[in-house]
Amino acid sequence: MATQAALDQYSDELFSALRARRTVEPLTDRDPALTQDDAYQISLGILRRREAQGEKVVGKKIGATSRAVQDMLKVNQPDFGFLTDRMQGREGTPIPISRELIQPKAEGEIAFVLKRDLAGPGVTNADVLAATAGVKVCFEIVDSRVRDWKIKIQDTIADNASCGLFIASDALIDVHSVDLVTCGMVLWKNGELVATGAGAAALGSPVNCVTWLANALGRHGVALKAGEIILSGSLVPLIPIAPGDKMELAVGGLGRLHAEFV
Repeated sequence: MATQAALDQYSDELFSALRARRTVEPLTDRDPALTQDDAYQISLGILRRREAQGEKVVGKKIGATSRAVQDMLKVNQPDFGFLTDRMQGREGTPIPISRELIQPKAEGEIAFVLKRDLAGPGVTNADVLAATAGVKVCFEIVDSRVRDWKIKIQDTIADNASCGLFIASDALIDVHSVDLVTCGMVLWKNGELVATGAGAAALGSPVNCVTWLANALGRHGVALKAGEIILSGSLVPLIPIAPGDKMELAVGGLGRLHAEFV
């Protein structure tokens, strides 16, 4: 376990890197004994610094749920992070990756909007469905403040689960009207088909992901709150993006979402 002074130092370093749009060396190279619990404390420290500058939490995310993403990032389990209002884009508005991010990649997800709180441990899939106001098509644009994405699970956890920005469709779809296990996802970049996936790619179902997230956060005394948006994990591999790129995402039964990056 790292000392509190070391955890505060890492939180300061990653927060400064976030604001300055620069990378740092992997924490696990410098501190091989860093635990996952240490990393979550670092992430919470970054969140406190963001909130001190006026940002508000609008949701949470689960990351590294699919085998494709785990293989790309060389991690072997999910993690979670926090979403703030500064990270949230609007459908039809260009996404400012050149101003906000460093080494961005886009992923296609299904987002849940909650109508009641979910506080683990003990949350079930039935609880998640009962608490869901509806689901949306979503792009998450992940980013890493760690040089060249050279991350172990502790590095990405500490770095707020490699969160960057996100945008969700305006349409809110009844969660019971679509089969979230078999629904297909198709992703185009600049008019070219680049990836396909299905709901089952994310821990067998996006619902399983939200259940995992509620229980994992519960162990840290954090709940999923009514009104929050919950990103349930990518169904396709991460796609590198640059200013000028345009992407389109379609999910069977949920609709389409366009994104333009500037």
